[in-house]
Parts: sequence; structure tokens; C-alpha cells
Amino acid sequence: MHLNRATDIGLRILMLGATREDLLTIDELAESLVVPRHHLAKVVQRLQHMGLLETVRGRRGGVRLAGVARTASVGGIVRELEGGTEVVDCDGDPACPLSRGGCLLRGALRRAQEAFYASLDPITVGDLTAPPIRQVLLSLGRR
Repeated sequence: MHLNRATDIGLRILMLGATREDLLTIDELAESLVVPRHHLAKVVQRLQHMGLLETVRGRRGGVRLAGVARTASVGGIVRELEGGTEVVDCDGDPACPLSRGGCLLRGALRRAQEAFYASLDPITVGDLTAPPIRQVLLSLGRR
């Protein structure tokens, strides 16, 4: 299974945010995580809509982790950021001709995908920022 770029960036934003109490600007996040600013801004907006980030507008504005984010399930976050995508696209254009014949691949891959998410369910954002990675994340945010 391969996560989309927005999911990867979103998890990194949350991890970095979990190490800081102060506001982080979009520019600071983009530089620290080596991500294009415009792409990062879209992910920040999505995380805000999910209730995981708080944004403060204005000259001294920025973003910070919302109170519930530290205890949020990584599995739940990944599910939300990935959307309803499946590992295979049987209904694409053109549709797979095997799907009409009772192919079992789609179901098997769907179960494997759910097992992947389930293995992430007990892990929280706070768990991802425990030592020793916490020191690395702190140094990134202080550039």
C-alpha cells in the first residue's frame, strides 16, 4: 500500500505540531518539512477541517495542534486523508473485465487494506512524537 503525498505531509505536520506549543507559520512548516508552500497550505486546510489543527489569522498568525489531535488515531487520520480509495481500481476506464466474472482480488485487497488501517488504529499522534524522534522534530521546527 502506498500513501498519497497529502497523507504523508499531513502526518508530518501533525508530528511537528505535537512538539510545539507556539504557532507555526505555513512558511516555517514548508521549510522544515521540505514541502512546497502551496501544497502544504492545502493539507493544513484539510487538517483544520478535520479538527486536528487550529488556525490563527493575521500578521502574527499560524497553526497549532488542536487539543484532540495528540490522542487522535493515526489509522483514523490516514483513512480520512486517503478517502475511499481502494488499492485497485476495478471500475476504472476501462473497467477490468475480470470484475464481471466474480474475481476475488478486490475483496482480498480490501481486507488487506483494512488490516493495514487497523494496525495503525491504536497508534496516536502523541505516540509518534515520543523520544527519540521528538528531538529530531524539535530541531526541525527551530531552523
